[in-house]
Amino acid sequence: MSVDQTRGRSTDHLAHVVMIAGAAALGGFLFGYDTSVINGAVGAIQENFGVGAALTGVTVAAALLGSALGAAIAGGIADRIGRTRVMQVAAVLFIISAIGSALPFTVWDLAWWRIVGGVAVGIASMIGPAYIAEVAPAAYRGRLGSLQQLAIVLGIAVSQLVNYALASSAGGSASAQLGPLDTWQWMLAVEAVPALIYLVLASVIPESPRFLVRAGRIDQARGVLQRIESEDADTKIEEIRNALGGERKTRLSDLRGKFGVLPIVWVGMAIAALQQFVGINVIFYYSSTLWQSVGVEESNSLLLSLFTSIVNIIGTIVAIALVDKIGRKPLLVVGSLGMTIALTLTGWAFSYANVVDGETTLPFAWGALALVSASAFVFFFAASWGVVMWVLLGEMFPSRIRAAALALGTATNWIANWVVTVTFPSMQAWNLPVTYFIYAAFALISLFFVVRYLKETKGRSLEEMGTS
Repeated sequence: MSVDQTRGRSTDHLAHVVMIAGAAALGGFLFGYDTSVINGAVGAIQENFGVGAALTGVTVAAALLGSALGAAIAGGIADRIGRTRVMQVAAVLFIISAIGSALPFTVWDLAWWRIVGGVAVGIASMIGPAYIAEVAPAAYRGRLGSLQQLAIVLGIAVSQLVNYALASSAGGSASAQLGPLDTWQWMLAVEAVPALIYLVLASVIPESPRFLVRAGRIDQARGVLQRIESEDADTKIEEIRNALGGERKTRLSDLRGKFGVLPIVWVGMAIAALQQFVGINVIFYYSSTLWQSVGVEESNSLLLSLFTSIVNIIGTIVAIALVDKIGRKPLLVVGSLGMTIALTLTGWAFSYANVVDGETTLPFAWGALALVSASAFVFFFAASWGVVMWVLLGEMFPSRIRAAALALGTATNWIANWVVTVTFPSMQAWNLPVTYFIYAAFALISLFFVVRYLKETKGRSLEEMGTS
């Protein structure tokens, strides 16, 4: 075979992998949409059901408990029925949740439907990185794995664009009637559309060759590998067999180590928790009400939330461009340092807010600083931790424990997300500047943790993980 033919074949393989990885990443889009769409509806939900800040926090965070459950069970299910079948289950749950959340009778059944959607989010957040890592060539795995985070931030942006468009159509309020439903109900119902597309795509993309080898379906695995890998399929199958260490399915007990779980699993769990403890999702879940608390009108606060999502997308694109060039660890170090500074400035700016008769206002100069520093925080997060955490969880564990370890790491991420989300309304009411300083402290801790404990994974094949 000539050099040109080899190059052409490699290009065809990469194009095919990009397409199927993009389809799998649609679960990330729904992940972003579902977790952020509630942002534009928070105020309307409070008004419609007459609930206070604490119960609002519980309702918003209810989805995150479902996400932790979904992430925890997804690995075992994926090892039994396959990666693509699990994606289909997640898509169906997304559809059910979207319809149920749009038509609640009380705040409690709204919380229940949010939990159902959360289970779907947890499953999608685990299976997307796992599947993409298992079909991506090592040289491109970081960039292809980054598609998951790009899809997440696009989902966040689209949800905020939909929220803004619907609120504008209803006169700028999420509480106003728009046809047969309130505007906030339409915000939650729209999710059923991309969920249906996800269901269709998950039904046509090929199964992971590593799952097929584990399941003994060698001929199918060979066929998939011939479409996605430029090297000899039989050689790759033998590598996968050796890395799997036998055909036994992974159990959580396989993760046990001297200190509860294996050291590599502790590192993955810590990375997953620190990604949330910097407070990133406060920006996306509560940004609309946050900006309203400093005197911004509802329609303008939704627009500012959309601007934040655009910054998030730009940062994610930067990370995609750099993750396979400079590596995972340098990106995380720069990101942690940038987040620490940005969060400190945000807390400082909010310390100048004035409260008069329960209404909070921020002088223009300090409001501008808060907007710039909060946006800088989002950029540094997106250009580092937002992408790299998902890439690492998909690739850092040895093949024999990957599904179970990834499930545990993803569940840890969602539990940390829940802790931050459910506590923020009360912490905001207590002392908003100090809340941001606490997040800044976690960003600084993340810097020291990465320098001390994280090993670089750039350029290594999945079969090499855990060998050194």
